[in-house]
Amino acid sequence: MTLLQVSDISKKDKLGFELQPLSFKVENGQKVAIMGASGSGKSTLLRIIAGWAQPDDGTVLFEGEKVWGPDYRLIPGHPGIAYLSQHYELRNNYRVEELLGYANQLSDEEAGKLFEICRISQFLKRKTDQLSGGEKQRIALARLLVTKPKLLLLDEPYSNLDLIHTRILKSVIRELGETYGITSLLVSHDPDDVLPWADQIIILRDGQLVQQGAPAEVYRQPADAYAAGLLGEFQLFPPDKAKVFALMPGIVINGRSLMVRPEQFRLVNDGSEAIKGVGKEVLFGGSYHDVVVEVPGNLLTVRTTAPQHQKGDAVFVALSSKGIWFLP
Repeated sequence: MTLLQVSDISKKDKLGFELQPLSFKVENGQKVAIMGASGSGKSTLLRIIAGWAQPDDGTVLFEGEKVWGPDYRLIPGHPGIAYLSQHYELRNNYRVEELLGYANQLSDEEAGKLFEICRISQFLKRKTDQLSGGEKQRIALARLLVTKPKLLLLDEPYSNLDLIHTRILKSVIRELGETYGITSLLVSHDPDDVLPWADQIIILRDGQLVQQGAPAEVYRQPADAYAAGLLGEFQLFPPDKAKVFALMPGIVINGRSLMVRPEQFRLVNDGSEAIKGVGKEVLFGGSYHDVVVEVPGNLLTVRTTAPQHQKGDAVFVALSSKGIWFLP
């Protein structure tokens, strides 16, 4: 069932930025990520959906009813839509249990379960000025969820957090989705936030919709180099550089630009169906190594979890025709 329908939303601000007419649907229970470079319109779109910003044109329907912006509501927002900003927005000098109690619409048992999932039960007696940024973010999230929203909007929730608190909050958001099935929209520019979590990805550039699709589809078949770059490292070989790969079985270049992710290349033991090259660098990435290989006319980056080569070694690089992608 369609929970949210965005139809031809547009907005131009005083600085000249313009969100172009934009339309999409979100089904009940879906997890949708909105990605784009800084200034692409991600947060503007989210605030319009929440009813916190007024669009110049277009409509937002939530459960079939129009979401009215601040021009038409004394208190902006919609009771069924919860918006978590990057700035926590917790009142100072209040105990956590007081802030949560003012908004709570849950039973004691339901609230206790939610607080456990959000990893905040141990903070209920503390005051808000005694909390870290990560703790404040999880409490702000719990404060929204005690109102029983049907749609949760997350505006770059990890941007101000260190790696430890980011991991905790990601686990919390994932567990909340599994437990309550709440429909969620998350704004981010980090593929690590998006690819393991989302059912759908929407990519914006300069206020325009570039691509929408499932994470695997958008990652493997990006609309252009901008979309490809948002979701991870890649190499783009124009037709004259891509010709070297025509030596491999099943690959036909035909005047097109070839996009390859580092993990799509493989280091193999012989050159019967591979390109011979020389290892120029071996870069440690934690759970993987990137081997930079010089082949005729190109430098290739090969990602491997089992490094067996060192700088200066002769290597053979293979590329399967399965899953390769030519940019339009």
